[in-house]
Amino acid sequence: MNPLSAISLSMLDLVAVREGGSVADALAISLRTARHAESLGFKRYWLAEHHNMPGIASSATAVLVGYIAGGTQTIRVGSGGVMLPNHAPLVVAEAFGTLAELYPGRIDLGLGRAPGTDQITMRALRRDRVESEADFPRDVAELQQLLAAPEQGQRIVAVPGAGTEVPIWLLGSSLFSARLAAERGLPYAFASHFAPRLLLEALDVYRRNFRPSATLKNPYVVIGVPLIAAPSDEEAQFLASSTYQRVLGILHGNRGRLPPPVENYLSQLHPQERAAIDDFLAAAVIGGPNTVSQGLHALLQATVADEMMLVSDIFDPDLRLRSLEIAAACVA
Repeated sequence: MNPLSAISLSMLDLVAVREGGSVADALAISLRTARHAESLGFKRYWLAEHHNMPGIASSATAVLVGYIAGGTQTIRVGSGGVMLPNHAPLVVAEAFGTLAELYPGRIDLGLGRAPGTDQITMRALRRDRVESEADFPRDVAELQQLLAAPEQGQRIVAVPGAGTEVPIWLLGSSLFSARLAAERGLPYAFASHFAPRLLLEALDVYRRNFRPSATLKNPYVVIGVPLIAAPSDEEAQFLASSTYQRVLGILHGNRGRLPPPVENYLSQLHPQERAAIDDFLAAAVIGGPNTVSQGLHALLQATVADEMMLVSDIFDPDLRLRSLEIAAACVA
C-alpha cells in the first residue's frame, strides 16, 4: 500500500456561479483557484462540460481550458470531460490540437459519454443525431487516429491536431467506460465525486481487463473526491452546507447557483433527504485536518488510486483556497 504522500492531487472545477455573483466572477475565481492549485503542486486542473445550468459556467470547455492554461505556467489543464456525443471527433481534435500547440505538454483530453445536460438541451446540441452504444467507442478510436501522426493517404487530417498525441482519458460512473479504457489501454477517471456507488467495482473491472498500449503500460486510476476542509470539523460541516444545498437541488431537479452556507442545515432536512445527500457524497472528505487526513487515507486504502481529483464547492473563494491548502498539507 502506497503512503498518502505518494498520491498526486488534482482538481476538477465545475466553475460554479455563486448566488449574488456573475459568470465573469465565476471565471475569474476559476483562474485564481488554478493558480493556487499550481502553487500547491497539484498535478492537473480539469474543467467539466455542462449545458443549460444557471449555476455552472463550464459549457465551452475547450475555451476554458485555454483560458486556464494561458493564465498558469506548469500545471496540466484539461477536460473532465468533453462529452463526446455532443461533438464531432474532428472538431474536438482540432480544438485540443490547437491547445496542445499553444501549451505543449500541458493539455489533457478527458472524454465522457453522458450528455452533461437535460434531454431538451441534448437535442439542441446534437440536432437530429441519435446516439447508439457503439458510437462512443468508435468516436474515441477516431479521435485517437486524428491526434496521432497522419498515415499515408489519410484523407481527413486534423490541422492542428495531427501528431500532437494529446493524452486521452476515459471518464465514467459505470462499468462501460471502465471496460473500454481497459481494452484501449487508456487512463481511467471515475466520477466518484457525484456517483460513487460503482467505484470499487469499476476499478476492479478496469484493472483486471487492462491491456497495455503504446501510451500506457500499466493501469492508471483517478478518483473524484468532494473535499471541504477547514481548521475544524464544525466549520467544515458549516461550509459543506453549500454543497449539501446544491446536491439536494440536483436531486430535486433544481440546478440553481451555489448558495451561501447555512447553520445546522442537515438537521432541518427529512431523513430521506439526508440519506440521499449521503449517497451522493459517499466519497466526500469533509472536516478539519485530522479528519481530512484520515478520510483521504481511507479512500486510498480502498481504491489504491494513483491520483485524487478534488471537487471543492465552497461559497467563499478564499476559504476554497484554504481548503486546498489543508488537503495539500495532509498529503505532504
